[in-house]
Formats: sequence, structure tokens, C-alpha cells
Amino acid sequence: MEREKARENTETDLTIHIFSVSATLVGVCLTVIGILKISFRIARVATYSDDLLALDALLFLVSCSLAFAALRLRKRRRQQLLETIAENVFFLALALMVFVCAVIVYELL
Repeated sequence: MEREKARENTETDLTIHIFSVSATLVGVCLTVIGILKISFRIARVATYSDDLLALDALLFLVSCSLAFAALRLRKRRRQQLLETIAENVFFLALALMVFVCAVIVYELL
């Protein structure tokens, strides 16, 4: 019984972290989009990085919303489902962010 309670607390802690980090990364993506728009207008370079970052911001927003919904639910089974989906979307968004960073570095060279 105590082991199950500890596991639930760990999952809730992870969900809280996903919620807060996803919200922060939405802001980071939007900030980088603004910086890219300004810098590429000056250099007159077309890029898909800002479009990918917009998609990334949307994924982080979805992850944040799912984590919030999971925190608000009282039914444990649905809560676990939303937590799992939020984690998967979060990791997908992180992978996309790594890809976008590589694209930006390539474009700057």
C-alpha cells in the first residue's frame, strides 16, 4: 500500500514538472521565433525553423494542458492515461526542439 502511494506521488511530481517546464518552453519557442524573424529579415534568408518552432510550441502547449488536466482529475485511471500522453507529447516536443536547434545551427554556418 505504501509502495503504491509512493509511486502515485512520484507520478504526480513528474506531472507537475512536465506542466511547469512545458509552459516555460512555450515561451522559449515563441521568443526564439521572434528572434529568428528579426535576424532572418535583416539577412533576407528564408527558413523553416520558425514554422517548426511554432509546431514545437504547440506541442509543449498540448503537453502542458494535458499535465494540468491530469493534475485536476480525481479518477486515477484517467489521470494515469493523461499523464502518459502528456509525457509522450513532451518528449516528442523535446526531440523536435533538438532537431530545430540543429537546423538553426546549420543555417547559421
